[in-house]
Amino acid sequence: MNASQGNTASPHTGESISTLSTKRRSGWRAYLRNYDLYLMLVPVLAYYVIFQLQPIYGLQIAFKDFSASLGIWDSPWVGFAHFERFFSSYYFGRLLSNTIEISLYALVVGFPMPILLALLLNEVRWLKLKKFIQNVTYFPHFVSVIVVAGMINVFTSPDGLINTVASWFGAEKSSLLTNPAYFKTIYVISHVWQHTGWNAIIYIAALASINPELYEAATIDGASRLKRILHVSLPGIFSTIIVLFILQIGSLLDVGFQKILLLQNPLNLEASDVISTYVYRTGILQGNYSLSTAVGLFNTLINVTLLVTANTVIKRFTKNSLW
Repeated sequence: MNASQGNTASPHTGESISTLSTKRRSGWRAYLRNYDLYLMLVPVLAYYVIFQLQPIYGLQIAFKDFSASLGIWDSPWVGFAHFERFFSSYYFGRLLSNTIEISLYALVVGFPMPILLALLLNEVRWLKLKKFIQNVTYFPHFVSVIVVAGMINVFTSPDGLINTVASWFGAEKSSLLTNPAYFKTIYVISHVWQHTGWNAIIYIAALASINPELYEAATIDGASRLKRILHVSLPGIFSTIIVLFILQIGSLLDVGFQKILLLQNPLNLEASDVISTYVYRTGILQGNYSLSTAVGLFNTLINVTLLVTANTVIKRFTKNSLW
């Protein structure tokens, strides 16, 4: 009787209870044998719990009249009052338009540049020259944002390099950063210079995974270098391009807060004031935590909506997507 009960089949899997218990024991033994690998996950999990999941609890102050003396839980609910205040504010139109314009400008100009750089480096046959160009182009990524902002301020000053060169052709010297018409271009160019080499690394890795026999077959068929790029290299990294493009769309409204804040001044505020700087100004400087949280939550919801929409549309037309 006991033996028959020990071999009773599970109603869900059709396996005996003894077989299931044996699998569980072997599974735990495997975990214990590789405990050091699982311990390596602890810092990563702690990071996400502390800095990503735990702050979600504080999002409720976007719907409350937060008071530090009362705390998050006891502060009174106000519903969507802070969202309505932001949408009806004088700065809403300027903040949204500047954020979208800078993001789209950086996307249109900056996104193709790493692809072009990777394709060009893939065609360089002199290995030392290839490594030199790659090192020079991705080195600016490691330069501090404060240093980059300082360089931009020096180069765009009336006596800076840009004005000096422009004066040779008859242009009048001026402080370029105080002119709102130049701010977006200065920001995007500096962004491209700083991140193109670094972003090209993933495309270089994708190009390295392409079967060399495809290039050899194209060469035998008489394909020129340009045709090999168009018909072998680009199709080989197409899925990588799509995934990174979707991710870029998903962070469209997350412009570089630090650099914009460092380059911002009262004269270019008309073109440089974006959602992230407004959140900093109202939340940190003015102490209006509920309003700044509501604005940040609005920004996140827009990004999530753009990510889902872009993924759905691109998946329908290209069969490539994040999920």
